[in-house]
Amino acid sequence: MSTPNPEFMREAIRLSVENVTSGKGGPFGAVIVKDGHIVARGTNLVTSSNDPTAHAEVVAIRNACNELGTFQLDGCEIYTSCEPCPMCLSAIYWSRASRIYFGNTKYDAAKIQFDDQFIYEEIARDVSERSIPTGQFMRDEAQEAFILWEKSTAKISY
Repeated sequence: MSTPNPEFMREAIRLSVENVTSGKGGPFGAVIVKDGHIVARGTNLVTSSNDPTAHAEVVAIRNACNELGTFQLDGCEIYTSCEPCPMCLSAIYWSRASRIYFGNTKYDAAKIQFDDQFIYEEIARDVSERSIPTGQFMRDEAQEAFILWEKSTAKISY
């Protein structure tokens, strides 16, 4: 792993502090860096935007993809003020970012009531054992889109 740049982590931390003091959202900030330059920033906007997916990393990924005109962030590093939650970690993997650096740990987050351990546990459970009742339904009809995708010559793989 390359050497992390303190300047970029300080910016993610600054964003997290500013987000709390401004009242816009939770104590999380993230920046996305490409070729040694910040291309996007994000803060937690869950409560101010009424969007449970508006975590700092997801907001930063959306902003970076918009700025770079791509849906993949190959060659980008993500600096985030806290270890990514399961949703953000998944989004980072889907974005194909090259590296992740974080400040606070998920244990630090749990101490201030941002505990994601139950999500990690839910993911590991069989679908039938999850706390939100989950069941498969109408697979045969749902397969149509997958069959069309598989046969498509116009698809863009990701």
